[in-house]
Amino acid sequence: MISTSFHFTRHLKRSLQVTLPLLRNQLEQVSYLKNIPKHTFSSSNMNLKNSKTVYVTRPDVAGVGLDILRKECNVTIWSEARPVPRDELLKQIEGKDALFCALTDKIDAEVIEKAGPQLKCIATISVGYEHIDLKECKKRGIRVGYTPDVLTDATAELTMALLLATNRRLLEANKEVYNGGWKSWAPSWMCGQGLKGSRVGLFGFGRIGQEIASRLVPFKPSLITYTTRTQRPAEAKKVNAVHVSFEKMLTESDFIIVCCALTPDTKEIFNSSAFDKMKSNCIFINISRGAVVDQSALYSALKEKRILAAGLDVTTPEPLPLDDALLKLDNIVILPHIGSAETHTRTEMSRITAMNVLAGLNGSPMISEVEI
Repeated sequence: MISTSFHFTRHLKRSLQVTLPLLRNQLEQVSYLKNIPKHTFSSSNMNLKNSKTVYVTRPDVAGVGLDILRKECNVTIWSEARPVPRDELLKQIEGKDALFCALTDKIDAEVIEKAGPQLKCIATISVGYEHIDLKECKKRGIRVGYTPDVLTDATAELTMALLLATNRRLLEANKEVYNGGWKSWAPSWMCGQGLKGSRVGLFGFGRIGQEIASRLVPFKPSLITYTTRTQRPAEAKKVNAVHVSFEKMLTESDFIIVCCALTPDTKEIFNSSAFDKMKSNCIFINISRGAVVDQSALYSALKEKRILAAGLDVTTPEPLPLDDALLKLDNIVILPHIGSAETHTRTEMSRITAMNVLAGLNGSPMISEVEI
C-alpha cells in the first residue's frame, strides 16, 4: 500500500508539472483576448494559407455564412448587432479583398477607394443594391453579389399579412382589447374592406409581384392588374392578371401594392398627384423601398381621408423617428422592414452571400451577381 501511494503521488506531481504551465498559458491568452477591442475581432480556421481577407459588417447574420468564409479566408467582423459606424467601416475595409455587407451600409466611392485596388468583390445580404455605388464598382472591375430569389416567398407572405392587417384593421382592433375600447359586439364596429370582389393593382410584376398575385387569387378579387414598363403575358396568364397603365391603376384600384425596384424613374412616383387620383376607399401597400413614396404626401392623403388606409414595411428613413407624423395616424400599419425576416430565408441569404464572396475571390460564377 505504501509503494502504491508513493507511485501515485509521484505520478500526480509529474502531471501537475506538465499541466499547470499549460493552464497558465491558456489563462494568459484569455486575459489577452479580453483586452482586444471588439471591433478588431477576427477569425479563420488558422490556416496560414488563408491569404484572402474579408470584412463582414454584421456579426448577427446566420452562422452558416461566416463558417463558409472562415474555411477559406481570414475574416474580420464588426462586433455589434447594429450598422457599423462610418468611421469604423472606413478603417476596417482598408486592405481587404472582399466585403460582406448589408442594406444599411453605404458602400460609396469613398469606401471603395479606402479599401484599395485589391478589393475584388462586394456581396450584400439583400435583394436591393442601391446602397452600393455600381458605377464605381464597374470602373474598378469589382464584382457585386446579391440575394434576389431566396426571399421571394417570405416577402410575398409578409405582404399578404400586412395587407390583411391593414384592410381588416387588425392592429386597431387589437389595441381596443387592451385600452378598454372593446365593449360588446356592434354591427359596424371595426369593419374593414374585404378582398373578395375587389380590384387589386400591382405596381411591379417581378418575382415578388408574381408570388403576391398567386397568393391573392384564393381571396377571389374581381381583377388583378399589374403595371410595368414591359408586359409579361406568360406570367400574367397564370393568375389572370391584366396589364394596365399607371394612370388606370391609380384611378381604378381598390388596393395598390407597390413591389417595384427603386430607380430614378420610381423615386417618389407615389406623390401628391398620384394619391389625388386614387379612389377614396383605396388601400395603399408598400413593400418595395420607402423612397418610392413621398411620405408627406401620403400623410396628407391619409389624414384628409382621401384614401382609406396604408400599410408600409418600408419607410424613409429607417427606422422611422418616434415623432414622425405617420405614427400619429390610426389608418396606417407600419412594420420595421421585415419582409424577408423568416428563419430559413435569412439563413439562406447568409449562405448565398458567403458563396458569392468566395466566387468573387476565385473568379468563378456567383450564385447571383448584379450585372454592371
